[in-house]
Order: sequence, then C-alpha cells, then structure tokens
Amino acid sequence: MTDTVNVKPVKKKKRKAVSLDKKKAKAGWLFVLPFVIGLVLIYLPIVFDSLKSTVFTSKGEFYGFSSYIDAFTHEKTSTFAQTLVEGVSSIILDIPMILLFSLFMAVLLNQKMVGRAAFRAIFFVPVILSTGIMDTVSSMTNVDTMTNAGVADDGSGQNAADQMVNAVDMTRLFSGISVTEGMLGYVTDAINNIFNIVNRSGVQMLIFLAGLQSISPAIYESVQIDGASAWETFWKITFPMISPMILVNAVYTVIDAFTMNNTVMQYIDNLNLQVIPNAMRWIYFFLVIILLGIVVAILSAYTFYQRKK
Repeated sequence: MTDTVNVKPVKKKKRKAVSLDKKKAKAGWLFVLPFVIGLVLIYLPIVFDSLKSTVFTSKGEFYGFSSYIDAFTHEKTSTFAQTLVEGVSSIILDIPMILLFSLFMAVLLNQKMVGRAAFRAIFFVPVILSTGIMDTVSSMTNVDTMTNAGVADDGSGQNAADQMVNAVDMTRLFSGISVTEGMLGYVTDAINNIFNIVNRSGVQMLIFLAGLQSISPAIYESVQIDGASAWETFWKITFPMISPMILVNAVYTVIDAFTMNNTVMQYIDNLNLQVIPNAMRWIYFFLVIILLGIVVAILSAYTFYQRKK
C-alpha cells in the first residue's frame, strides 16, 4: 500500500488596502517635512538657548528665576506689569471685532453680484500694503504727521481728529435702548478703530470665504423649500458649517495680534538691559500660550464637524 500525503494549498496573504485618508495623511507629512526639519534643527535650538539664558549664566551656572522676578520689581521695569495688562486687554478686545467684521464681509462677498472678484481684491489689498517696508513707512509717517500738526490729545490715547464718533454720539444713537456704558465704550472704540480692523481682516476674510464656498448649495435649496428665512438659514446652516473656520481664524488672529508690533513688544525692545528683556519675552510668550489655550478650549466646545459616513 502506498501512503497518500494531503498537501494543503498555500493561502496567499491579502494585502491590507490603504485607505484614502491614510494616503492623504502620508502626503501631508511629506509636504510639512521641510518645516519639521527646520523646526527641529534650527528653530528649537534657538528657543532653548533663549530660555536657558534666563536661568543660567554664560558660563553655565544656574542662578535661579531672579530675572523673572526682576521683570516686575526692577526700577527700570516697574511699569512692565501695567503695560502688559493694558496691552493684552487692548488686544483681547480687538480680536472679536476682527472676527465679526471678517465674517460679516465674507458673507456679503459670497453673494452673487457684479464685480464680486474686484471687491474681494480690494478688501485684501490692506494685507499686502501692511507688510514689510510699507508698514514701517506708514507707521512712521502717521505718528510724525499727527504729532507735528499739533492736534490735541483728549487723554484717551487717540487724537480728536482721528475719532469718528465719541461716547456722546453713541449715547444718542442708543437712547431708546438700555445699553451699559461699557458696551457703549466698546462700540465707540470699534468704530474709531475701523481702519485697523479692516487692515487686519483680509486673511480671515479669505478663510471664511473658503469655508462658505465649501457648503453644498443643495443644503440651502432644501431649507428654502422648507420655508426657512435668511436669518434662520444663517444661524442653523451657515454658522454651524463654518464653525471650524471660526476656530482657525480665532487662533490665527490671536497669534497675529500678539506678534505684531504692539505696545508690550515695543516696551521690551526699548529696554537697555541684558537678561531681564529675555525673561519678559518668555513671560509674554507663556501668557499668549495660556490665552490661546483658553480660546481653543472655549471655541472647540461649540465647533461642529460634519462627518461623512
């Protein structure tokens, strides 16, 4: 008798299909790889040396956190805390104005009208003009011109000629509505600061426009058939759909506002000290990170993400 041997066929291993999302993720890492390399090899060592200089001497001796304490107690930096509070408060008040204005203009410029592309370009021109040498020249000429002209300052930080409206005008406008003095002051400052708000809203406007154009027209057609008004359509369709863009713009606006040439940064740069200005910069940096974390935490709770099944 002959023995029969049962030979089992070899099963071919199935290759795991790579999903489209994973392919996109790999492609994304490929695009950001130059930035990651530059961040690790160039930027992070500089940041580490800057932080190290606030607690170590040039010889590597640890002398503690006295530079951070001197930032508030040194005779030449006695006004740092006041400047920091006033500067940060002013920036925090500007951020909602910029977001609201850019969203409002994006909704208007997203409508079908003649010359829409030209209007979009006009609102983005201030972003181009405010960069580089144009910003330096304009800031120098504006300050010198108003100073030499002898225009009286009313003590509010703005010249009388620069103010479009004042608190008295706003009180008359809202005479029939119970509005607090704080709100009146906020609206008055927003109107008087309209040029700066428009000047810093161009990028946010483009981001909002991209978000608005990504919303499917079929959604708007369905709500129109259901009889929804324009007000209901905005708050129940448009606003939730672009809420991720609101978060992105809020992060961008916070970083842009705190890294521009503001009063706090000017105060630090004008100090003729060695170690203390570095400590001040790091105090300012940590404060910005904390505020950024608060903004992200608050807005993330109300951000809507459309998930495709």
